[in-house]
Amino acid sequence: MSAPSTDGRGAAGAARSESRGVRLDPALRAELDALYADYAAALDEARWDDWIALFADDCSYLLQPRENHDRGLPLATMRLESKGMLRDRIVGITETLFHAPYYQRHVIGPLRVLAAGTTDGVEHVDVQAAYAVHRTRVHEPSEVFNVGRYLDRVVRDPADGLLRFAAKRVVFDSENVLNSVVYPI
Repeated sequence: MSAPSTDGRGAAGAARSESRGVRLDPALRAELDALYADYAAALDEARWDDWIALFADDCSYLLQPRENHDRGLPLATMRLESKGMLRDRIVGITETLFHAPYYQRHVIGPLRVLAAGTTDGVEHVDVQAAYAVHRTRVHEPSEVFNVGRYLDRVVRDPADGLLRFAAKRVVFDSENVLNSVVYPI
């Protein structure tokens, strides 16, 4: 993600850069926290329409191993480049894929704001957060399924004023994925 410029407009524009990240207006910080909590809950509860609604119309979702990300390689485990592709993935999950059923639980660490600003009148915030996804198969103990970090661009939707993901890059630490990735991380 490119570092946005801060032009002083809007709540994100009032952000101040520091060595510990960017400080935001507390109300905007609370909105970001709620967005990430809603993201985890939608995935954990298989509320797929709610998950899709958390993304901007012009969005991207990329699931990529850390090795490829660190080396600047484009190869990804999952690449969805529009809201339509998000919907297609959910249709695949709910109607065509066959797999052993399991539950997942997302644990998302504290958000670190990397940059904030306004571009072409749209408020945006670049966010990094560590995550861990635990998987529980029926009648089996829970296991750590996937661990890594989110590198996201969040925008304020001008139509309704809500924050949405414009770009979600999921960088997982392991070089291997247990079995397969069925659900978004």
